[in-house]
Amino acid sequence: MMNADMDAVETENQIELEEKTRLINQVLELQHTLEDLSARVDAVKEENLKLKSENQVLGQYIENLMSASSVFQTTDTKSKRKALLPLCLSNSH
Repeated sequence: MMNADMDAVETENQIELEEKTRLINQVLELQHTLEDLSARVDAVKEENLKLKSENQVLGQYIENLMSASSVFQTTDTKSKRKALLPLCLSNSH
């Protein structure tokens, strides 16, 4: 091969190597971004479950308060109050 041809092949190889290096770095950056996003999704899921649980407890507490209050009483107050009393006691902890 002539010297000019060898230089052209070497330049082409250098360009390919630089392109491969750039693509590898881009893939690695995307992998790190995906890992970060995945960790964030897991954290949000965990927080969501915690908040759902807290909302259930608060909802039950409010329901029990409303049931115990004379303002929210229906005509069948005695049986409801007796049925909800254990719930009030168990949620007070």
